[in-house]
Amino acid sequence: MKVVHIVEALEGGVYTYFKDLSAYFGDEKISENIETTIIYSSNRNGVSTQKVNAEFSKGINLIHLDMVREISLAKDLKSIVKLTQELKKINPDIIHLHSSKAGVLGRLSSFFLFKKTKLFYSPHGYAFLRTDISNRTKRFYSVIEKNFQYLFGGTIVACGDTEFEIAKNIGPSKLIRNGVAINEIRKYFLPHQNTKLTIGILGRITAARNPKLFNEIALQFPDFNFIWIGDGELNHLITAPNIQITGWILDKNTVFKTLNSIDIYLQTSLWEGLPIAVLEAMALQKPVIATYIIGNKDIVVPNETGFLFDEMNELENYFNVLKDPETRTVFGENALIRCKDLFDKSKNFKQLFDLYQE
Repeated sequence: MKVVHIVEALEGGVYTYFKDLSAYFGDEKISENIETTIIYSSNRNGVSTQKVNAEFSKGINLIHLDMVREISLAKDLKSIVKLTQELKKINPDIIHLHSSKAGVLGRLSSFFLFKKTKLFYSPHGYAFLRTDISNRTKRFYSVIEKNFQYLFGGTIVACGDTEFEIAKNIGPSKLIRNGVAINEIRKYFLPHQNTKLTIGILGRITAARNPKLFNEIALQFPDFNFIWIGDGELNHLITAPNIQITGWILDKNTVFKTLNSIDIYLQTSLWEGLPIAVLEAMALQKPVIATYIIGNKDIVVPNETGFLFDEMNELENYFNVLKDPETRTVFGENALIRCKDLFDKSKNFKQLFDLYQE
Protein backbone atom coordinates (compact mmCIF):
# COMPACT_ATOMS: atom_id res chain seq x y z
CA MET A 1 0.00 0.00 0.00
CA LYS A 2 1.33 3.42 -0.98
CA VAL A 3 0.41 6.36 1.26
CA VAL A 4 1.33 9.96 0.41
CA HIS A 5 1.16 12.72 3.01
CA ILE A 6 1.06 16.31 1.75
CA VAL A 7 1.83 19.23 4.07
CA GLU A 8 2.65 22.89 3.51
CA ALA A 9 2.68 24.09 7.13
CA LEU A 10 5.68 22.06 8.28
CA GLU A 11 6.70 23.93 11.43
CA GLY A 12 6.13 23.91 15.19
CA GLY A 13 3.84 21.16 16.42
CA VAL A 14 3.10 19.96 12.88
CA TYR A 15 6.84 19.45 12.34
CA THR A 16 7.05 17.34 15.51
CA TYR A 17 3.98 15.39 14.40
CA PHE A 18 5.56 14.57 11.04
CA LYS A 19 8.93 13.69 12.50
CA ASP A 20 7.18 11.22 14.81
CA LEU A 21 5.01 9.97 11.95
CA SER A 22 8.12 9.32 9.86
CA ALA A 23 9.66 7.35 12.73
CA TYR A 24 6.55 5.18 13.16
CA PHE A 25 5.80 4.51 9.49
CA GLY A 26 9.52 4.30 8.63
CA ASP A 27 9.93 1.38 11.03
CA GLU A 28 10.96 -1.78 9.16
CA LYS A 29 7.92 -3.83 10.23
CA ILE A 30 5.40 -1.08 9.41
CA SER A 31 7.04 -0.20 6.08
CA GLU A 32 6.63 -3.83 4.94
CA ASN A 33 2.89 -3.08 4.73
CA ILE A 34 2.82 0.63 3.96
CA GLU A 35 5.22 2.61 1.78
CA THR A 36 5.11 6.20 3.06
CA THR A 37 5.97 9.36 1.15
CA ILE A 38 5.87 12.88 2.62
CA ILE A 39 5.57 15.78 0.18
CA TYR A 40 6.36 18.97 2.07
CA SER A 41 7.25 22.62 1.67
CA SER A 42 10.14 24.27 3.50
CA ASN A 43 8.86 27.82 3.15
CA ARG A 44 8.13 28.10 6.87
CA ASN A 45 10.64 29.64 9.29
CA GLY A 46 13.13 27.24 10.84
CA VAL A 47 12.44 24.45 8.33
CA SER A 48 14.98 23.42 5.69
CA THR A 49 15.44 20.37 3.48
CA GLN A 50 18.72 19.70 5.34
CA LYS A 51 16.93 19.65 8.71
CA VAL A 52 14.12 17.41 7.43
CA ASN A 53 16.54 14.97 5.77
CA ALA A 54 18.63 14.79 8.93
CA GLU A 55 15.77 14.33 11.43
CA PHE A 56 13.17 12.28 9.54
CA SER A 57 13.31 8.49 9.28
CA LYS A 58 15.24 6.99 6.37
CA GLY A 59 12.44 4.42 6.07
CA ILE A 60 10.14 6.88 4.27
CA ASN A 61 10.39 8.87 1.05
CA LEU A 62 10.74 12.65 1.20
CA ILE A 63 9.84 15.03 -1.62
CA HIS A 64 10.34 18.77 -1.30
CA LEU A 65 7.89 20.89 -3.29
CA ASP A 66 7.30 24.65 -3.06
CA MET A 67 3.93 25.68 -1.63
CA VAL A 68 3.03 29.04 -0.12
CA ARG A 69 0.78 29.80 2.84
CA GLU A 70 -1.01 32.82 1.37
CA ILE A 71 -3.47 32.57 -1.53
CA SER A 72 -1.59 33.21 -4.77
CA LEU A 73 -3.24 32.10 -8.01
CA ALA A 74 -0.01 31.86 -10.01
CA LYS A 75 2.02 30.11 -7.30
CA ASP A 76 -0.85 27.82 -6.31
CA LEU A 77 -1.42 26.71 -9.91
CA LYS A 78 2.28 25.95 -10.22
CA SER A 79 2.14 23.90 -7.00
CA ILE A 80 -0.92 21.97 -8.22
CA VAL A 81 0.82 21.07 -11.49
CA LYS A 82 3.94 19.85 -9.66
CA LEU A 83 1.91 17.98 -7.04
CA THR A 84 -0.10 16.24 -9.77
CA GLN A 85 3.11 15.23 -11.55
CA GLU A 86 4.59 13.76 -8.35
CA LEU A 87 1.38 11.92 -7.49
CA LYS A 88 1.20 10.38 -10.98
CA LYS A 89 4.76 9.07 -10.55
CA ILE A 90 3.96 7.54 -7.16
CA ASN A 91 0.46 6.26 -8.05
CA PRO A 92 -0.69 6.20 -4.38
CA ASP A 93 -3.51 4.15 -2.88
CA ILE A 94 -4.09 6.78 -0.18
CA ILE A 95 -3.51 10.54 -0.09
CA HIS A 96 -3.52 12.18 3.35
CA LEU A 97 -3.61 16.00 3.39
CA HIS A 98 -2.54 18.07 6.40
CA SER A 99 -3.62 21.64 7.28
CA SER A 100 -5.75 24.01 5.23
CA LYS A 101 -3.48 24.92 2.32
CA ALA A 102 -2.47 21.34 1.54
CA GLY A 103 -6.14 20.44 1.93
CA VAL A 104 -6.97 22.68 -1.04
CA LEU A 105 -3.94 22.02 -3.25
CA GLY A 106 -3.93 18.28 -2.53
CA ARG A 107 -7.62 17.78 -3.29
CA LEU A 108 -7.30 19.55 -6.64
CA SER A 109 -4.17 17.56 -7.49
CA SER A 110 -5.79 14.26 -6.54
CA PHE A 111 -8.75 15.12 -8.80
CA PHE A 112 -6.41 15.50 -11.78
CA LEU A 113 -5.13 11.95 -11.27
CA PHE A 114 -8.49 10.84 -12.72
CA LYS A 115 -8.46 7.69 -10.62
CA LYS A 116 -10.20 6.69 -7.42
CA THR A 117 -7.85 7.23 -4.49
CA LYS A 118 -8.70 7.12 -0.80
CA LEU A 119 -8.52 10.65 0.59
CA PHE A 120 -7.95 11.75 4.19
CA TYR A 121 -7.66 15.30 5.53
CA SER A 122 -6.30 16.46 8.90
CA PRO A 123 -7.03 20.18 9.58
CA HIS A 124 -4.61 20.45 12.57
CA GLY A 125 -6.74 23.42 13.66
CA TYR A 126 -9.27 24.85 11.21
CA ALA A 127 -8.18 28.15 9.64
CA PHE A 128 -11.66 29.65 10.18
CA LEU A 129 -11.09 29.43 13.96
CA ARG A 130 -8.15 31.85 13.88
CA THR A 131 -8.66 35.07 15.83
CA ASP A 132 -6.08 37.20 13.98
CA ILE A 133 -8.24 37.49 10.85
CA SER A 134 -11.47 39.34 10.04
CA ASN A 135 -14.92 37.75 10.28
CA ARG A 136 -15.18 38.04 6.50
CA THR A 137 -11.97 36.04 6.05
CA LYS A 138 -13.19 33.45 8.58
CA ARG A 139 -16.40 33.02 6.60
CA PHE A 140 -14.37 32.69 3.40
CA TYR A 141 -12.21 29.92 4.92
CA SER A 142 -15.30 28.19 6.28
CA VAL A 143 -16.94 28.19 2.83
CA ILE A 144 -13.77 26.75 1.28
CA GLU A 145 -13.59 23.94 3.86
CA LYS A 146 -17.26 22.95 3.42
CA ASN A 147 -17.33 23.25 -0.37
CA PHE A 148 -14.08 21.34 -0.93
CA GLN A 149 -15.31 18.60 1.38
CA TYR A 150 -18.60 18.45 -0.54
CA LEU A 151 -16.94 18.45 -3.97
CA PHE A 152 -14.02 16.09 -3.36
CA GLY A 153 -15.18 13.98 -0.43
CA GLY A 154 -12.77 12.02 1.73
CA THR A 155 -12.57 11.45 5.48
CA ILE A 156 -11.58 14.15 7.96
CA VAL A 157 -9.12 12.93 10.61
CA ALA A 158 -9.47 15.26 13.62
CA CYS A 159 -6.52 15.68 15.99
CA GLY A 160 -8.62 16.52 19.08
CA ASP A 161 -12.08 16.02 20.55
CA THR A 162 -13.51 19.49 19.84
CA GLU A 163 -12.07 19.54 16.32
CA PHE A 164 -13.80 16.17 15.84
CA GLU A 165 -17.17 17.66 16.90
CA ILE A 166 -16.70 20.49 14.38
CA ALA A 167 -15.52 18.12 11.65
CA LYS A 168 -18.62 15.91 11.98
CA ASN A 169 -20.71 18.89 10.80
CA ILE A 170 -18.54 19.21 7.69
CA GLY A 171 -18.13 15.61 6.51
CA PRO A 172 -17.35 11.98 7.43
CA SER A 173 -14.89 12.14 10.32
CA LYS A 174 -12.63 10.07 12.55
CA LEU A 175 -10.88 11.03 15.79
CA ILE A 176 -7.18 10.21 16.07
CA ARG A 177 -5.65 12.44 18.72
CA ASN A 178 -2.20 13.97 18.48
CA GLY A 179 0.37 12.16 20.58
CA VAL A 180 3.96 12.44 21.70
CA ALA A 181 6.89 10.07 22.22
CA ILE A 182 6.31 9.70 25.96
CA ASN A 183 9.08 7.18 26.69
CA GLU A 184 11.62 9.29 24.81
CA ILE A 185 10.58 12.50 26.59
CA ARG A 186 10.60 10.75 29.98
CA LYS A 187 14.38 10.32 29.70
CA TYR A 188 14.67 14.04 30.44
CA PHE A 189 12.47 14.01 33.53
CA LEU A 190 14.33 14.95 36.70
CA PRO A 191 12.45 16.03 39.85
CA HIS A 192 13.60 19.41 41.13
CA GLN A 193 12.42 22.57 42.87
CA ASN A 194 13.26 26.10 41.73
CA THR A 195 14.04 28.69 44.38
CA LYS A 196 11.62 31.05 42.62
CA LEU A 197 8.50 29.70 40.88
CA THR A 198 9.34 29.36 37.18
CA ILE A 199 6.63 29.41 34.52
CA GLY A 200 7.33 28.57 30.89
CA ILE A 201 6.01 28.10 27.37
CA LEU A 202 7.51 26.31 24.37
CA GLY A 203 7.05 27.37 20.75
CA ARG A 204 7.33 30.13 18.19
CA ILE A 205 6.62 33.66 19.36
CA THR A 206 3.74 34.20 16.95
CA ALA A 207 0.23 35.67 17.03
CA ALA A 208 -1.27 32.24 17.71
CA ARG A 209 0.68 31.92 20.98
CA ASN A 210 -0.36 35.42 22.12
CA PRO A 211 2.99 36.76 23.43
CA LYS A 212 1.26 40.02 24.47
CA LEU A 213 -0.79 38.13 27.05
CA PHE A 214 2.24 36.13 28.23
CA ASN A 215 4.08 39.42 28.75
CA GLU A 216 1.16 40.98 30.64
CA ILE A 217 0.99 37.98 32.96
CA ALA A 218 4.71 38.24 33.70
CA LEU A 219 4.32 41.95 34.49
CA GLN A 220 1.44 41.18 36.84
CA PHE A 221 3.48 38.55 38.70
CA PRO A 222 6.95 40.12 39.10
CA ASP A 223 7.91 37.67 41.88
CA PHE A 224 7.90 34.72 39.45
CA ASN A 225 10.38 33.84 36.73
CA PHE A 226 9.06 33.31 33.21
CA ILE A 227 10.78 31.62 30.28
CA TRP A 228 9.86 31.42 26.60
CA ILE A 229 11.58 28.41 25.04
CA GLY A 230 11.91 29.51 21.42
CA ASP A 231 11.85 32.71 19.40
CA GLY A 232 9.86 34.34 16.64
CA GLU A 233 8.85 37.42 14.71
CA LEU A 234 6.83 38.89 17.62
CA ASN A 235 9.62 38.68 20.21
CA HIS A 236 9.57 42.48 20.46
CA LEU A 237 6.30 42.11 22.41
CA ILE A 238 8.20 40.40 25.21
CA THR A 239 9.41 43.28 27.40
CA ALA A 240 8.86 42.12 31.00
CA PRO A 241 12.19 42.01 32.89
CA ASN A 242 11.31 38.65 34.49
CA ILE A 243 10.96 36.85 31.10
CA GLN A 244 13.89 35.01 29.55
CA ILE A 245 13.71 34.21 25.83
CA THR A 246 16.01 31.28 25.05
CA GLY A 247 16.19 31.93 21.31
CA TRP A 248 16.05 29.07 18.84
CA ILE A 249 17.23 25.78 20.34
CA LEU A 250 17.87 23.28 17.57
CA ASP A 251 18.99 20.46 19.85
CA LYS A 252 16.00 18.51 21.22
CA ASN A 253 18.03 17.38 24.26
CA THR A 254 18.43 21.00 25.32
CA VAL A 255 14.76 21.74 24.59
CA PHE A 256 13.51 18.96 26.86
CA LYS A 257 16.05 19.70 29.60
CA THR A 258 14.91 23.33 29.58
CA LEU A 259 11.25 22.29 29.56
CA ASN A 260 11.94 19.99 32.51
CA SER A 261 13.46 22.90 34.44
CA ILE A 262 10.17 24.84 34.76
CA ASP A 263 7.55 24.41 37.49
CA ILE A 264 4.35 25.28 35.59
CA TYR A 265 3.59 25.24 31.87
CA LEU A 266 1.58 28.28 30.69
CA GLN A 267 -0.18 28.11 27.30
CA THR A 268 -1.50 31.54 26.29
CA SER A 269 -2.72 30.55 22.80
CA LEU A 270 -5.49 32.33 20.94
CA TRP A 271 -6.25 29.23 18.80
CA GLU A 272 -4.97 25.66 18.54
CA GLY A 273 -5.53 22.29 16.92
CA LEU A 274 -4.20 20.06 19.71
CA PRO A 275 -0.92 21.58 20.98
CA ILE A 276 2.01 19.14 20.97
CA ALA A 277 4.07 21.33 23.34
CA VAL A 278 1.43 21.01 26.08
CA LEU A 279 1.56 17.22 25.72
CA GLU A 280 5.35 17.29 25.98
CA ALA A 281 5.09 19.33 29.19
CA MET A 282 2.57 16.84 30.60
CA ALA A 283 4.91 13.95 29.76
CA LEU A 284 7.47 15.75 31.97
CA GLN A 285 4.85 15.98 34.75
CA LYS A 286 4.23 19.71 34.50
CA PRO A 287 0.88 21.12 35.66
CA VAL A 288 -0.60 23.22 32.84
CA ILE A 289 -2.41 26.55 32.99
CA ALA A 290 -3.95 27.32 29.58
CA THR A 291 -6.43 29.59 27.85
CA TYR A 292 -9.92 28.12 27.57
CA ILE A 293 -9.92 27.44 23.82
CA ILE A 294 -10.27 24.49 21.43
CA GLY A 295 -7.27 22.22 21.78
CA ASN A 296 -6.22 23.36 25.26
CA LYS A 297 -9.58 22.37 26.76
CA ASP A 298 -9.28 18.92 25.13
CA ILE A 299 -6.07 18.28 27.08
CA VAL A 300 -6.24 20.02 30.46
CA VAL A 301 -8.55 18.66 33.18
CA PRO A 302 -9.29 21.55 35.60
CA ASN A 303 -8.28 20.88 39.21
CA GLU A 304 -6.58 17.62 38.18
CA THR A 305 -3.84 18.30 35.63
CA GLY A 306 -3.98 22.12 35.71
CA PHE A 307 -6.38 24.98 35.08
CA LEU A 308 -8.11 26.71 32.18
CA PHE A 309 -8.72 30.48 32.18
CA ASP A 310 -10.62 33.13 30.21
CA GLU A 311 -9.54 36.23 32.15
CA MET A 312 -6.18 37.18 33.60
CA ASN A 313 -7.71 37.90 37.02
CA GLU A 314 -8.31 34.14 37.44
CA LEU A 315 -4.59 33.43 37.47
CA GLU A 316 -3.72 34.65 40.96
CA ASN A 317 -5.79 31.88 42.53
CA TYR A 318 -4.34 29.23 40.20
CA PHE A 319 -0.76 30.29 40.85
CA ASN A 320 -1.45 30.30 44.60
CA VAL A 321 -2.69 26.70 44.39
CA LEU A 322 0.32 25.60 42.35
CA LYS A 323 2.86 27.41 44.54
CA ASP A 324 2.71 24.36 46.77
CA PRO A 325 5.31 21.79 45.57
CA GLU A 326 3.21 18.83 46.73
CA THR A 327 0.19 20.06 44.75
CA ARG A 328 2.36 20.50 41.67
CA THR A 329 3.62 16.94 42.09
CA VAL A 330 0.07 15.54 42.27
CA PHE A 331 -1.08 17.57 39.26
CA GLY A 332 2.04 16.54 37.36
CA GLU A 333 1.48 12.85 38.06
CA ASN A 334 -2.14 13.20 36.91
CA ALA A 335 -0.91 14.91 33.73
CA LEU A 336 1.46 12.05 32.94
CA ILE A 337 -1.29 9.44 33.48
CA ARG A 338 -3.65 11.36 31.15
CA CYS A 339 -0.88 11.66 28.56
CA LYS A 340 -0.26 7.91 28.64
CA ASP A 341 -3.97 7.16 28.36
CA LEU A 342 -4.89 9.45 25.46
CA PHE A 343 -1.82 11.04 23.88
CA ASP A 344 0.74 8.28 23.32
CA LYS A 345 1.95 8.61 19.74
CA SER A 346 2.57 4.87 19.35
CA LYS A 347 -1.05 4.04 20.20
CA ASN A 348 -2.41 6.88 18.09
CA PHE A 349 -0.30 6.15 15.00
CA LYS A 350 -1.43 2.52 15.30
CA GLN A 351 -5.00 3.86 14.98
CA LEU A 352 -3.91 5.69 11.81
CA PHE A 353 -2.28 2.50 10.49
CA ASP A 354 -5.53 0.59 11.12
CA LEU A 355 -7.55 3.34 9.42
CA TYR A 356 -5.42 3.04 6.28
CA GLN A 357 -5.96 -0.74 6.28
CA GLU A 358 -9.77 -0.48 6.38
